[in-house]
Amino acid sequence: MTEEKRGKGGLRIDPFELKLAREVERLLFPKSSPVCTWNCIGVKNRTAGMLGGDYFDAITLPDSRLALIVGDVTGHGLHASVVMSMLYGFIHHAAFDQIEPKELAAQVNAFLSHFAERSRTFDLYFSTTLFMGIIDPTTLELDYINAGHVPPLIRRADGIIELSPTTNPLGYFGTLDIPPASFSLEAGDRLLLYTDGIIEAVNPAGDRFGLERLKEALAGNVPDHLEFLDRVFADLRSFGAVDPPEDDCTLLVVDIHGPVPP
Repeated sequence: MTEEKRGKGGLRIDPFELKLAREVERLLFPKSSPVCTWNCIGVKNRTAGMLGGDYFDAITLPDSRLALIVGDVTGHGLHASVVMSMLYGFIHHAAFDQIEPKELAAQVNAFLSHFAERSRTFDLYFSTTLFMGIIDPTTLELDYINAGHVPPLIRRADGIIELSPTTNPLGYFGTLDIPPASFSLEAGDRLLLYTDGIIEAVNPAGDRFGLERLKEALAGNVPDHLEFLDRVFADLRSFGAVDPPEDDCTLLVVDIHGPVPP
């Protein structure tokens, strides 16, 4: 007789099916870049449960621009993983059609709203925060939208810059005005995308790790982008963050080395 595991809510999950689902999730996500060109990319993720609902991606588009995407699907665990996988397929198809951030956000919003309207019981779960930015490697111009996501951070010599949300989360909340924004990156910048599981991590005393601690880590002297990711998770452990985390935790870092010739 097949052994089964019981997840949250008493749901029985076959170990083989769980292992397969985790493998599919692993294959969806990008790996840290072992080779640096005009940028270096690193990613690190820790899920709260057996499966996660954070979406993160770095896609080189056909015209050589770099698309960076981080989203946080409502909830975590199996249902969030299913919605996240739906988003992955939808966004990848749209990205390779070279859809701009504002248009992509509108399409994702309509896509999730369609499911939310059809599901009276689980409508709220068809929603996500989403940051999508596209960097032109010849100009280092970052065009982006931020749909209710925690503010990405940029470290440069004179301090830390936040890219605040430009609209509400996508999906359940209906039609949105989605104004685009832009930011001029510079050589030497470190761009950090993350999910709220990082800053909302709590220790046994009930204290939150918080945005200021993350900014302090970003401002620190850690030249290597992969060592920086390890440092943040080490800081979480030193802080006494609950392990396993109560929410999915994701970091995506991009070091900008300089523009490439047009």
